[in-house]
Amino acid sequence: MSREQRGPNEKLGTVLALAGISNAGLARRVNDLGAQRGLTLRYDKTSVARWVSKGMVPQGAAPHLIAAAIGQKLGRPVPLHEIGLADADPAPEVGLAFPRDVGQAVRSATELYRLDLAGRRAGSGGIWQSLAGSFAVSAYATPASRWLITPADSSVAREVNPAEGSGAPLKVGHSDVQKLREAAEDARRWDSKYGGGDWRSSMVPECLRVEAAPLLLGSYSDEVGRALFGASAELTRLAGWMAFDTGQQEAAQRYYIQALRLARAAADVPLGGYVLASMSLQATYRGFGDEGVDLAQAALERNRGLATARTMSFFRLVEARAHARAGDAQAAGAALKAAESWLERSRDGDNDPSWLGFYSYDRFAADAAECYRDLKAPRQVRRFTEQALSKPTEEFVRSHGLRLVVSAVAELESGNLDAACEQGVRAVEVAGRISSARTTEYVKDLLHRLEPYGDEPRVVELRERARPLLMMAPA
Repeated sequence: MSREQRGPNEKLGTVLALAGISNAGLARRVNDLGAQRGLTLRYDKTSVARWVSKGMVPQGAAPHLIAAAIGQKLGRPVPLHEIGLADADPAPEVGLAFPRDVGQAVRSATELYRLDLAGRRAGSGGIWQSLAGSFAVSAYATPASRWLITPADSSVAREVNPAEGSGAPLKVGHSDVQKLREAAEDARRWDSKYGGGDWRSSMVPECLRVEAAPLLLGSYSDEVGRALFGASAELTRLAGWMAFDTGQQEAAQRYYIQALRLARAAADVPLGGYVLASMSLQATYRGFGDEGVDLAQAALERNRGLATARTMSFFRLVEARAHARAGDAQAAGAALKAAESWLERSRDGDNDPSWLGFYSYDRFAADAAECYRDLKAPRQVRRFTEQALSKPTEEFVRSHGLRLVVSAVAELESGNLDAACEQGVRAVEVAGRISSARTTEYVKDLLHRLEPYGDEPRVVELRERARPLLMMAPA
């Protein structure tokens, strides 16, 4: 299964020794990572011995799976050159860079955009499933630190020499940027109402590839360029959020990193903070509460004195979510109190960014309920969930479904099985109307919690109602 033989790969052998991984252990880890991506791999200790002693290079996604497996053990990303496999297909590393140079940043983002809707790079056969660098929260460390140190590029003006491309270079104006902003606004509505996996939401990566990429590669003044980078950052963050909502964590991570870099080029510190908040929510959702706290606090630190009160409230709310997942009740409570205080200070006339239009007291209450769910405080969960559900809206359907599940969990933990099943049925009905793997996961978690009551007629009914939803969900 190896395509090339060279001399011994001493680099791979050295890193394996450093990580304390045996040949059999690496083979098992690579096979397991491949299985998570739908790949059937049968490597064994002999395969690894060939990679190390004979320098054989495995085919397909395997080099990147090797790097990911070792990276998980070391607790940091492992680039291919560190393990002597730098000549493998570089596609899986697309989107993970956070270049210092703005020109390189454009190339990094547009390279990511060239992956089509099915996950295939234009002109090749690579797919998202073979992007084997599995989600690694440590990959956010460099982007966050570089953004904190330098949150804005000095100049982003770009002049394309006609000789560099075919025909006259594209001259970008404010009207081009406005089209991207309108696309972002539409996409936000689609995502909230139909879920990240709906076909309307899936048009965002296509918009980035067809519309945003040519503009970023065109000619523009510093003023227009800042606006262009801001609009592109919004769309890129949305692509990441939709990937996150559909369970494509690796894709989401790449979009988020590029969105943060574009926000830096836009000199839009609040938008950069919003991207960091999105990274924080992903890290928290994946179980990395401490790292989620760091990312949320990075968003807060740079925005002191810059962002509106409503924006600061949201950042503190995201911080509270991470503290709660990390099990720090005192810190979570303090962050929630600060978030509520900032929200009370906000006014309708404030110059809030358009991307924050979803955030209101209802959303604050919904996330507060999730904080207390993680902290196992059902009474508080019920109190905040009642507030969150007091104004159901067709505009934020997915959010309403998530709140119903959280409410059901709170009722169950309070000993109210009937109420839990009733809320669960309502949640399943909402989940069936949208395309959101995250919502389905919430329903699965509820059903898992109900397993001790499996013979109860109400639980059986809920499970039957949820069956079609779970059958459509990816394994």
